[in-house]
Amino acid sequence: MDNHWDLIVIGGGAAGFFAAITCAEASGKRVLILEKTAHVLGKVKISGGGRCNVTHACFEPKPLTSHYPRGEKSLIGPFHRFGAADTVAWFEKRGVTLKIEQDGRMFPMTDSSQTIIDTLTEAARDAGIDVRISTAVTQIIADDHFRLTTNKDDNLTADAVILATGGTRLAAGARLAESLGHELIPNVPSLFAFNIEDPRTDGLPGVSVPRAEVSVEGMKLTAHGPLLITHHGLSGPGILKLSAWGARQLHEKEYRFQIKINWLPDIALSELETSLTAKRQTWGKRRVRGHSPFETIPKRLWDRLCEAAGITTEIIWSQLGKDSTRQLISELNAGSFQVSGKSINKDEFVTCGGVKLKDVNLKTMESKLQPGLYFAGEVLDIDGITGGFNFQNAWTSGYLAGSAIAESADKKTR
Repeated sequence: MDNHWDLIVIGGGAAGFFAAITCAEASGKRVLILEKTAHVLGKVKISGGGRCNVTHACFEPKPLTSHYPRGEKSLIGPFHRFGAADTVAWFEKRGVTLKIEQDGRMFPMTDSSQTIIDTLTEAARDAGIDVRISTAVTQIIADDHFRLTTNKDDNLTADAVILATGGTRLAAGARLAESLGHELIPNVPSLFAFNIEDPRTDGLPGVSVPRAEVSVEGMKLTAHGPLLITHHGLSGPGILKLSAWGARQLHEKEYRFQIKINWLPDIALSELETSLTAKRQTWGKRRVRGHSPFETIPKRLWDRLCEAAGITTEIIWSQLGKDSTRQLISELNAGSFQVSGKSINKDEFVTCGGVKLKDVNLKTMESKLQPGLYFAGEVLDIDGITGGFNFQNAWTSGYLAGSAIAESADKKTR
């Protein structure tokens, strides 16, 4: 009986811990978490640059679902049952106050992911949950109950199992789901940066613009948000949003495509032209490349855009002709850049794809194909854009799965 558990959770990440804690606290059931790596909650640790972007200040279910390229309609019901406000309340009840930043992201007041890790591990310990690290499940067999084999030659049994192995990028959780009859949506990367080699951005890593509009040429893909120039090209929320919504289409293009950037999306084209024309009068003797007239465009980026428009360092505003003005407007409003690959965003390694939602009861997260089998987190074909949305999916699906198991009677022979 030492090897038999009421619930075994496979995966020691956010979704797995939340599911295990929810179940154990509500029912007192015997719960075991198995984590294949040497550390639990690894993604929580590095999220948000080490601050942990716990959720997003979007407290109505339907608007919240609009931030999920995969799973939007399916999440309306789950978010009614456990949404962002419930996440905030859960952590506050345990002494963790979350703060809202200007863009809606929510972080612990401590600005440390360790606060979230400590809260989850302490809650698990207080609920009597057993946690085993460096333990990978290699096989699951379902008969009168679940039989699990691990890399440590453990032979464990359980009445219920939750697969919370994260994105299907590494395929471990996916293979276990497949072995129990589930069809998978093939996984491709989501939330990635763009590799770009271009004289307008080369040598400017760290330069950022607080708001831009990026679109993929030839596709109906457009996103708004901050842009960050990196050593390899472009990143930042604006790029990451675009990569999430276009994950499958961009994968099909092998990550080689053209983008257009409007560096000043809040200024109409006619207004931009009027503004630059006015500068010929008000800044007549100043060098065009000497100072950016737009506070959202840093001087070094402004200089590169002017250079791309054919404006030399000596030209002053009064000498700026119509052709040069037109070229500069084109660079500011619709500059074209060639993307030649992708880079994984270190804080947000997310995949789209996973267990088909039609085969899961989204009220309980239980499999419709295998009674007693539940899912939580990114192993499902659900993924959100950057901003705390993937963690919210983890908390919600983990809560629903843990609650359902806590409320269920002991499983009878199936």
